[in-house]
Amino acid sequence: MPVAVTFAVQALVAMAVYSAPVMAPVAGPALGVPPAYVGYYIAVVYAGSMIGSVTGGGWVARFGAIRVSQIGLALCMAGLALGASAFIPLVLLGGLCVGLGYGPTTPASSHILVRAAPARLIAMVFSLKQTGVPAGAAIAGAVVPLLVLNAGWQNAAIAIGVACLALALAIEPARARFDHDLDPGARVSAASMFATLGLVKNPRLAEMAVASFIYGGAQITLVTYLVTFLTETFAMSLVLAGLVMSVSQLASVAGRIAWGVVADRVLSPRTTLGLLGIGMGISGLATLAASPAWPTWLLFVFAAVFGSTAVGWNGVYLAEVARLAPRDRISQATGACLFFTFLGVVCSPPLFNFALALGLGYAGAYAAFGVPGLLAGAWLLFARPE
Repeated sequence: MPVAVTFAVQALVAMAVYSAPVMAPVAGPALGVPPAYVGYYIAVVYAGSMIGSVTGGGWVARFGAIRVSQIGLALCMAGLALGASAFIPLVLLGGLCVGLGYGPTTPASSHILVRAAPARLIAMVFSLKQTGVPAGAAIAGAVVPLLVLNAGWQNAAIAIGVACLALALAIEPARARFDHDLDPGARVSAASMFATLGLVKNPRLAEMAVASFIYGGAQITLVTYLVTFLTETFAMSLVLAGLVMSVSQLASVAGRIAWGVVADRVLSPRTTLGLLGIGMGISGLATLAASPAWPTWLLFVFAAVFGSTAVGWNGVYLAEVARLAPRDRISQATGACLFFTFLGVVCSPPLFNFALALGLGYAGAYAAFGVPGLLAGAWLLFARPE
């Protein structure tokens, strides 16, 4: 039950976030902006996520993990409704709301799972829950194009928001099981935010935060620009490009589970994360070889490999953060590290757009983002931890 509930929440909030890149080829022109500008929307979303994640630990302690998850889902619904207004300032405000809803759900789920998972399987359990993120993105890639084509992008946004609200109501019975260790005096303030960030002073947690800053950037550029890359460079239809994105996310679902098992049973979490960084770096550089001459099946294979590495690392990372954090401050430490993950996500889309403006093209921009992943992976593999 803990994995099922946290997985469902993670999948729906992820779908709320990643529906925008799938809608971009249609919604962008309707709003009078290029589809690539969806990167700025995603940056606003993750700016909200930074705030939501770093405050999430305090909210979880005071109100409970399930209640915080319900609030997050409701905020996603509100954000999608604002986005459906088609008024750009409200669209951006909606992105901020979606981010505020998305951010605290991971600290909330960590609070639940660290108490339920056997110590010897913690990386696998966290990875299994984190498959909700690519699962949500995969659903967005497969379902949103059909919703857009049949009902319009605005109605598609409303429909996803309604699904978020429905799940928030459906998990209410779980509060009796999981929201019983509340601390009414838990601090939720600017001072507590800085205190939470102070947890990253731990050198091992700091390494995880820095690596996630880089990995998060690689992940978000893959998910944000893949559909637009395929429709503009390879002249794919929106539906087919959405399916390629779905395959990349389904591959990351399988990858997250597999990497969790590897980190628990074969290699250390640190070594696993290092290899994944090298994998996503090589995948980014491989885009330099992409051309319209590639057969469609090869694009599916490429997307699967890229997705399994650039989107497959999160479960091992969160399990390692939970292992390194003080036992009584796991949700806070998770939120603190995610602050830097989301910071990388906020910075990356504008930088990717800047690379496009310089004339590098999508392939060159992906390759540029692959280099830091390669270097971070090598650091985790070969540098001795303090």
